[in-house]
Amino acid sequence: MTHRYARALPLLFVLLWSTGFIGARLGLPHAEPLTFLLIRYLAVIALMAMVAGVTRAPWPASPVVWLHIGVTGLLVHGVYLGGVFTAISKGLPAGVASLVVGVQPLLTAVGAGWLLGETVVRRQWMGLALGFLGVGLVVFDKLGTGFGVAALLPALLALVGITVGTLYQKRYCPSFDWRTGAVAQFLPTAVATGLVAYWTEDLRVDWTGEFLFALGWLVFVLSLGAISLLNWLIRHSNAVNIASLFYLVPPCTALVAWALFGESFSGFAMAGMALAVWGVYLARK
Repeated sequence: MTHRYARALPLLFVLLWSTGFIGARLGLPHAEPLTFLLIRYLAVIALMAMVAGVTRAPWPASPVVWLHIGVTGLLVHGVYLGGVFTAISKGLPAGVASLVVGVQPLLTAVGAGWLLGETVVRRQWMGLALGFLGVGLVVFDKLGTGFGVAALLPALLALVGITVGTLYQKRYCPSFDWRTGAVAQFLPTAVATGLVAYWTEDLRVDWTGEFLFALGWLVFVLSLGAISLLNWLIRHSNAVNIASLFYLVPPCTALVAWALFGESFSGFAMAGMALAVWGVYLARK
């Protein structure tokens, strides 16, 4: 891959990842959050198993590798997506959900130094702090506008999931085939999500055109496209650089949510988004 195209991949990842919040907003009126995710996971497993079989992709070499990839799947998909979808189903706006999990870069920077031995320089700390401040301004601006702590708590759990999952994958299984790796990640995630959905939800789905569009978008664009890009970035970049990209997701999500759903943001919130973007610029090496 040429250097020019490689440099464009982080921005493509941000664009694709930000649409996941929109897909959740479109599909959740027609299915409960974990039921929606379970259908998505099963569709990805079937599709990627077929692709892996046709292309003869290599499978994980040992049970230990399977275990590590499965743990990353539970964290990055199960905990993260489960938290985001539950938060949005409880009334958290899509733009705010993306902002809450946007605190991830600061947590990842701390973990990268502790777990991975990566050096975080002063300029990066300044950028991460500015990004954190920007996210905080937007969340503060939106508090009390139709959602409460009950909607925030699942988003905070999602934040922990994506942070720990990224660090775990960077340390224990940074490189694996994207086709068979997807199957290895989504299998335990589907089992865990299915069990929780069975005990907490009624498993009913309203199979409307809007739901099918949202499901297709999340399967093909997010679970295949964006996740494959994230795996590539984890292999080719350090944890802080990867995490700093997540500060760019909230502005992208907010713009799309404004265009599609009329979710509004004040000038105060827009200033927070600008701080977040500036923070990413400073945090990148």
